[in-house]
Amino acid sequence: MRGHAHPPIPRRVLTPFTLLAAAALAVLPWASPASAHGSIIDPASRNYGCWERWGDDHLNPDMAQEDPMCWQAWQDDPNAMWNWNGLYRNNVDDDHRGAVPDGQLCSGGQTEGGRYNALDEPGAWKTTDVGSDFSLHLYDQASHGADYFQVYVTEQGYDPKTEPLTWDDLELVRETGSYDPAQDITFDVSAPGRTGHHVVFTIWKASHMDQNYYICSDVNFT
Repeated sequence: MRGHAHPPIPRRVLTPFTLLAAAALAVLPWASPASAHGSIIDPASRNYGCWERWGDDHLNPDMAQEDPMCWQAWQDDPNAMWNWNGLYRNNVDDDHRGAVPDGQLCSGGQTEGGRYNALDEPGAWKTTDVGSDFSLHLYDQASHGADYFQVYVTEQGYDPKTEPLTWDDLELVRETGSYDPAQDITFDVSAPGRTGHHVVFTIWKASHMDQNYYICSDVNFT
């Protein structure tokens, strides 16, 4: 999301279709967007991007054709989008590979009772255009700070449309030091030698406790 320091709260547009569908689905325990955590908003994480594009029109059936990966994610669990900033695991003790198995990286090892499982699905996720050198922007309303960020990018030849993401698909391209508490943290990474659709996998270890965020962002290296 370029040009916006802070994500807006989504305004829901109620068409006759959405009113009817909302009545039918009113029993679902949808939550408002969580306010205590954060995520990478540029290039947008998978669930943040789905919330940003469809949070005000999430029952629109056109999504199935226009944005099918977001459609399947909304159908699987709408709370994954409303809580785009809550994809974390506690008490990992820096053993990220042990906590998050292959094929479950984008859901943080099926954290939060499987709320984010749809984010692990291979497919044509919407991408953000980037060059070999680009910046990541974390938005964290609670200003947790960071012990570190680890940024991985998939290697050339990996196909995010058909292959589940594994640790062996990734190259570590940046590990940062610590950051003081702030709502907005931006830092640069470099991932040369890539073209086309790739996944940027960011691990953010917050500073207030052993709380670890696992964030998949889809990019297109131009």
